[in-house]
Amino acid sequence: MKLKVLITLALLPLPFGACAAPPESSLRPSARAETGAPAPGAERQERRGLGLGRVLRPKQRGEGVRIFASKRQRAIRRGMVCGDPSIQGETVGRVPGKINGCGVNDAVRLRSVAGVTLSQRAVVDCGTAKALKTWVETGMKPALGQRGGGASQIRVAAHYACRTRNSKTGAKISEHGKGRAIDVAGVRLKDGSEINVLNHWGRGWRGRALKQMHARACGPFGTVLGPAADRYHRDHFHLDTARYRAGTYCR
Repeated sequence: MKLKVLITLALLPLPFGACAAPPESSLRPSARAETGAPAPGAERQERRGLGLGRVLRPKQRGEGVRIFASKRQRAIRRGMVCGDPSIQGETVGRVPGKINGCGVNDAVRLRSVAGVTLSQRAVVDCGTAKALKTWVETGMKPALGQRGGGASQIRVAAHYACRTRNSKTGAKISEHGKGRAIDVAGVRLKDGSEINVLNHWGRGWRGRALKQMHARACGPFGTVLGPAADRYHRDHFHLDTARYRAGTYCR
C-alpha cells in the first residue's frame, strides 16, 4: 500500500511555478576558444603579423589599374611629337643651316615610332617622321612578321646633316640637309639578332624581308634608294620625302 502511494506521488505533475533541478552539466556546445576555432578578428591579426597586409578588393584593384593606365597615357602624351602619340621624341623647333639651303623648320628629335625605338635620336621634320611611322607599320613590321619576336630597333645610319648629295663638292643640297631624309642600315629584332642591308641584301629570308621593306617604302617616301641604286647606298636605305612631278623614285 505504501509503495503504491509513493509511485502515485511520483507521477503527479509539478505545481505551477516549480522547476526541475538543473542538470549537472550544461547542454550548450563548448566555447569556440575551447574547440580550437579562431576568435573573431584573430585571422586578420595573424595576417598582419605575417606581413601580408591588407588585401585589395576587386574594386580597389581596378582603381589601381586605371591609375597606372592614366599615368602611362600622360607619359605618352608628354613624349609625343607631331601630334601623334605613336611618334615619340622631343620638339626641337628651328634648326638653322650652316650653308645656304640647309636648315629645318619645326624639327623634332625622334626616339621611337610605332613602338620601335631608333638606335640614335633622329632630327627630321614632321612630314618625314609621319612617313617613317607609316613605313614601319605597313612595310617593316609585315615584312618581318614574328621572326625573332618582331622589330625592336631601327638602325639609323644618318638623319639631319647640312651637306650636299653624297657629300660631293658642288652638288645640290641633300634632303638630309633639309630634315627630310633618314638612312636605315638595318633592323634589330627582339631576340637580339639583326638584319642589315650590307650583309643580308639578296640573301635568304633576311634578303627577302629587306627587299619587301624597300618596295613598301615607295609611297610613304618620295625617294627610296638601296643597294641596287649605286655604290653610295650598298649598306643602307635612303628614305626621303621629296616629291617629284613624275611621282616616287625608287631604286
